[in-house]
Amino acid sequence: MKFLSNYPAEILILIFLIVTFIQSGIDKLLDWNGNVSFIKEHFKNSPLKNSVPLLLAIILIIEVIAGILMIIGIYQLYTSEVKEIALLGIELSAITLIFLLIGQRLAKDYAGAMSLGVYFIITVFGVFLLNN
Repeated sequence: MKFLSNYPAEILILIFLIVTFIQSGIDKLLDWNGNVSFIKEHFKNSPLKNSVPLLLAIILIIEVIAGILMIIGIYQLYTSEVKEIALLGIELSAITLIFLLIGQRLAKDYAGAMSLGVYFIITVFGVFLLNN
C-alpha cells in the first residue's frame, strides 16, 4: 500500500480541508464570545447584523460535520477505497465556503471574499477528483 493510498491528491486535499475546518470549528467553540463579537462588528453594516450568533452556530456545525466526514473519508479511502463519505465532507466544505463568501460580500469585505477563492478552488478540485 502506498503511503498516501491510491488517492494521494485526494488525501492531501482532505487533510488540508480537515485542518482548515476543524481548527476553525475549535476556535469558534473555545472563543465563542470573542468570535461573535468580532463577527458582529464585521457585519455591523450588513443585513446579517442581527443574525450573527445563529449564522455562526450554523457555520460551526457544518464545519465540524464536514471535518468529521472527511476524517472518516480518509480512513475509508485507505481501507476500502470508498469515496462517498469523503465526497460528502468535501461538498459540505464547498457549501460552507459559499456561505462564507456570501457573508463577506454582504459585509463588503471584498479582500476577505477574494481570499476564500483559493480555498474554494482547492475544494472544487477535491470534489472533481473524488467524483472520478
